[in-house]
Amino acid sequence: MPEASGSVRRRWAQILGPGILFASACIGVSHLVQSTRAGALAGFGLLWAVLAANAAKYPFFEFGSRFASATETSLIEGFRSLGKNASRVYLALTLGTCFFVMAAVGMVTGAFLDNLLGISARAGHPLTPHVTTILFLGCTALLLLGKFNALDKVVKVLASMLVVSTVAAVMFTLMNPPPATPATPMPFDWRSPAGFAFVIALMGWMPSAVDLSTWNSFWTLERIRTTGFKPTLRETLTEFNWGFGISVVLALGFLTMGSLLLHNTATALPDGSAAFASGIVGLYASAIGDWSAPVMGAAAFSAMFSTCITVLDGYARSLDRAWAAAMDAPRSVAKHRGAVVLVAGGALGIVLAFRGQLKVLVDLATTLSFLVAPLIAWWNLKLVTSDQMPAEARPPKWLQVWAWLGLAFLTAFGGVYVWVSLLS
Repeated sequence: MPEASGSVRRRWAQILGPGILFASACIGVSHLVQSTRAGALAGFGLLWAVLAANAAKYPFFEFGSRFASATETSLIEGFRSLGKNASRVYLALTLGTCFFVMAAVGMVTGAFLDNLLGISARAGHPLTPHVTTILFLGCTALLLLGKFNALDKVVKVLASMLVVSTVAAVMFTLMNPPPATPATPMPFDWRSPAGFAFVIALMGWMPSAVDLSTWNSFWTLERIRTTGFKPTLRETLTEFNWGFGISVVLALGFLTMGSLLLHNTATALPDGSAAFASGIVGLYASAIGDWSAPVMGAAAFSAMFSTCITVLDGYARSLDRAWAAAMDAPRSVAKHRGAVVLVAGGALGIVLAFRGQLKVLVDLATTLSFLVAPLIAWWNLKLVTSDQMPAEARPPKWLQVWAWLGLAFLTAFGGVYVWVSLLS
């Protein structure tokens, strides 16, 4: 029996990776920032939006892992089979969103690093953009020198730190919630133009952008390449589902802390980037005790650092593969490295342009991601139900129905947002 259990552990050690990378990419801005803001603004009034966004996007993320496992190609190569125009549109969408998304992730990560080290506090003025510059240089160097194995190892450690610390903070909050303030919290109306805009921004990266489904596919392939081990389709999907489930649970955890520790006490999160990060870390201190602030600050930065480096790697691989598919050009190590530098450099330019306006940049990036989601979702659904997929690997009918409902949800909300924006 011990020998059999040891064999199972060894097998799962070879399988684990893509799902953890997915969770690490999710557990960042959407959780630390947007879920907490949702709880602070509306209490549990936006719980439906968090659950609905996760439910609507689930099939399309699952399709990324499913397609790669069954066909041994990524979704991006799959898009090429839908026509050269599909590949070119995907490349254009990626170029149009990647710099803003990377900038938002980088600024939030820089804010937590700034808070952890107390750089702006000691200087007496905001230095988060400068901290973010150093951060981007470090992430770029790690990816150029360490490649996927270094990313895989770093992310597993950092993700574990965040999960443990957040679960502990939520449990302490639920067991000993602070007394509600006598003042009535300001009502939040999600049906107002401003409220609806925030809901779209909240759902844009909840749990992440639908673009991430393409990353699932090539992370799955890269894990097979680096380990020389190919798991079964069922094992691949099980590992992904664990990662997805962890990201959903933690999103609800941050929503809970924002609701109980901020909304019920009529406390607002600061606007400045470093001050905002300090406010998030303060939630942990309120729940567990002041002694925990440095530990939780390190855990929060760890979470964002794992997201930052994962997103940088994901966009670089996306651009490399999308360019090759759209232009019928060969992929190469040099092009991948060039893509890493391009994404980091372009994102840094946007960070410097926004000058620490964290909430504005985050809402812009997440909204862009939500608006392009229906098209990526539609392509994913077409691919996994096409002749490219072996019949036994195609999603079951119930999952296809789920996907159609999710596509309708994303399209409807995106359409209403565009309509409201044009009228306002």
